[in-house]
Amino acid sequence: MQASSYLPVKWPEQCTGKLDNVFATTTQIYGGVSEGDYLEYNLASHVGDDPVAVSANRAKLVADLALPSEPVWLDQVHSNKVLVAEQYNATASVERHPVKADASVTRVGGVICAVLTADCLPVFFSNRDGTEVAVAHAGWRGLHGGIISNTLAAMQSAAADVVVSLGPAIGPQAFEVGEEVYHAFVSKDQKNSSAFTSTNKDHYLCDIYQLARIELSAIGVTGISGGGYCTFYDADRFYSYRRQNNTGRMASLIWFK
Repeated sequence: MQASSYLPVKWPEQCTGKLDNVFATTTQIYGGVSEGDYLEYNLASHVGDDPVAVSANRAKLVADLALPSEPVWLDQVHSNKVLVAEQYNATASVERHPVKADASVTRVGGVICAVLTADCLPVFFSNRDGTEVAVAHAGWRGLHGGIISNTLAAMQSAAADVVVSLGPAIGPQAFEVGEEVYHAFVSKDQKNSSAFTSTNKDHYLCDIYQLARIELSAIGVTGISGGGYCTFYDADRFYSYRRQNNTGRMASLIWFK
């Protein structure tokens, strides 16, 4: 395994050693066979990359991480829909016809939940016993639509028993949005105003990590870690759709034994 291909998830300090049976990671751009705009480790089949290269990268993913099964790939549409992953068999048929959803949850060992991102926020969930895990794809539309709350609602664990780690996303110095995004979030919850910094009368810098933390806290999750990355500025490790429209996707995966 190339160490540079995978970024391990860091759980809250109080969970150190308690989630040894939970495996979670986000891929980085190194170690694959994709070429051109998709250099090197693109895991997405919908972005125009050579399908042979994508298949090779996905095979590498399974081999490198010794995955017990193929990840359950989703057809992500910036929705608030959550899939119970074990209800679908992660075979080639699912890969060809993935379910439209932006998060998945599992209570079955060996089932791999996965999302693809290139600026949007991957949000990892686990209960403190490591017997239920989930991952969500949270762009601003998904965040506003409640993908985080819906993911927690799809879990059988109580909010107080769930810990969360925020994966690599576009940082607050790079994510500029229009006033319609600002007003949409502030009208939903006044606390969200703390996640925006005005650049002029029509635009704001948005802290997607802060928006996630505000919602998680509001629904009772107290163990939150991660954040602090910027996919836009960290071109050595991450794809960024905003930096380069034609680009690959990282995969964020979580499962347990």
